Amino acid sequence: MVNQHRLAETFERLVSIDSISKQEGRISEEIQRMLAPFALKMIVDNAGESIGSNTGNLIVKLSGNRNIAPLMLNAHMDIVEPGLGVRPRLKDGVFTSDGTTVLGADDKSAIAIIIEAIRVLFENNLSHGPIELVFTICEEIGLLGAKNLDFNLISAQYGYALDTADTECIITQAPAMNQFEIFVHGRDAHAGADPEKGINAIFLASQAISGLKLGRIDPETTCNIGIIEARGATNIVPNMAWIKGEVRSHDGKKLEKVTRSIVSAFKDVNEEYKRLNGEEMLPRLDIHVENEFKRTLIPMDHPVVTLARKAGSNLGRNITPKKTGGGSDANIFFDKGIITGVIGTGMCDIHSVRESIRLEDMVKTVNLLLEIINIASRGACQS
Repeated sequence: MVNQHRLAETFERLVSIDSISKQEGRISEEIQRMLAPFALKMIVDNAGESIGSNTGNLIVKLSGNRNIAPLMLNAHMDIVEPGLGVRPRLKDGVFTSDGTTVLGADDKSAIAIIIEAIRVLFENNLSHGPIELVFTICEEIGLLGAKNLDFNLISAQYGYALDTADTECIITQAPAMNQFEIFVHGRDAHAGADPEKGINAIFLASQAISGLKLGRIDPETTCNIGIIEARGATNIVPNMAWIKGEVRSHDGKKLEKVTRSIVSAFKDVNEEYKRLNGEEMLPRLDIHVENEFKRTLIPMDHPVVTLARKAGSNLGRNITPKKTGGGSDANIFFDKGIITGVIGTGMCDIHSVRESIRLEDMVKTVNLLLEIINIASRGACQS
């Protein structure tokens, strides 16, 4: 029932529309045009006003022909840079860009898959309950669309985000993440004439960082410093250094422990300098820690999992529950009480100009969605 040619055309059309973060307006309009024949209601919320995007999150509500609980399907509309002027190419069943931009399969493959599944449902009058489609903005820059989504517009209590690569898995566990931002304030001075009068903020920051364990802390926890910045000149002792990083963990206690250890490392270096040099006011720290998202942990017997696994089995596939180190809109939905598993579309080498996706994998995910919807329409949510 899946129209592969139409699916390919839909994907090509979507990736050809510029939609880097905060510029999702045009693709939102195209999605609305494509889904208008099937939609009961289409709503654009006010999230864009808070975030600075030229549109909000798009919620599309579809009526069902079965009286069952609604199902949510989610994808994000934004892509990373370089993502302007994408020119898709299809060769031997594989989509790529022309090599100068990303392709945008993350996450426009998901959008194309959802649209094709809805078309097949309605064209063939297949059994289905109410469906709520949630297309978010600004996912790639901190899940901002989901964080600012008007959840009063969503009635579904479970669903699926299409935002990973593996088409044979469902992600049931994702970590929580803390982001930290630290400003080290020193004192400027002439680096050649009066270095003794300065307090080198870069040196202090490097002392603190040298004592940290970065990368994989344990099987559940990671830590990374992604930004170190200081501005000035080589003949000036730098008076400020900016450090930004993150901690992720599937264990809340470990998340807080590692975060505290990072903060303590900077505080210890700061205090030790003051003690040794008799300083009172400088060096000084400004430290900001924010929880970016909470973890997800879906029980193996939850309908989100049993539905996906049963659907896969019906199609001769083994859909395996997995743990990931990444975050997605699913983390935000889960925290709001919408139990959301993450399923794959086949996208490869995302966030690079080598990004690609096989049309065959997209078809597989359309079929998986259709079978999930079919099983749910019969109330068969248990394995």
